[in-house]
Amino acid sequence: MAKDNPEPDLDRELENLPAELRWREWIRRIEAVLFASASPVPREDLGRVVGQGASVDLLIEDLIADLEGRSFEVARVAGGWMLRTRPVYAAAIRAAADVGEQDLDLREYDIAVLAAIAYHQPITRDGLRDIFGKEISRDLIGRLHARGLIGTGPRSPRRGAPYTYVTTDQFLIAFDLESLQDLPDREQLEDAGVLSETGT
Repeated sequence: MAKDNPEPDLDRELENLPAELRWREWIRRIEAVLFASASPVPREDLGRVVGQGASVDLLIEDLIADLEGRSFEVARVAGGWMLRTRPVYAAAIRAAADVGEQDLDLREYDIAVLAAIAYHQPITRDGLRDIFGKEISRDLIGRLHARGLIGTGPRSPRRGAPYTYVTTDQFLIAFDLESLQDLPDREQLEDAGVLSETGT
């Protein structure tokens, strides 16, 4: 949804409707956009389907209230909103769709490396080696990349311009984070042994 202008035939203002019906229609539009999107939808995109000056945040709050007790919910992740099934229904979905377990299937060490990337990004494999005291395999980086949890960042200004690694929006979605500012406190992770106390 990279358009700067709404569709020409979309009546955003709905001035012919009473205020209450106008509000309900805006909520339905936001719900429809979220339903149709496979990724989080930012506020700016949702603002293109409602009247000028309408509060997307208040409309979302009302949509959340409307969905109370339903099997799906509105979640704020990766800088936007998306509809997703409530976790309590995960087993029912797996059983009906015969999809089995579709978790991230990450080893403990993979998660530690992913956490180091999240807190130190952009970071090179050499930077990860400095944190963990040993070489980080290309296979491990490949596993994280294949799951869409990391991507390549800017080239390092060091000799040879090595690749750096950064987390992705999929990382935020997978860990239910709105942004990187929602990462757990580093001291807690250090105490749990997930992050090295000497890593910078």
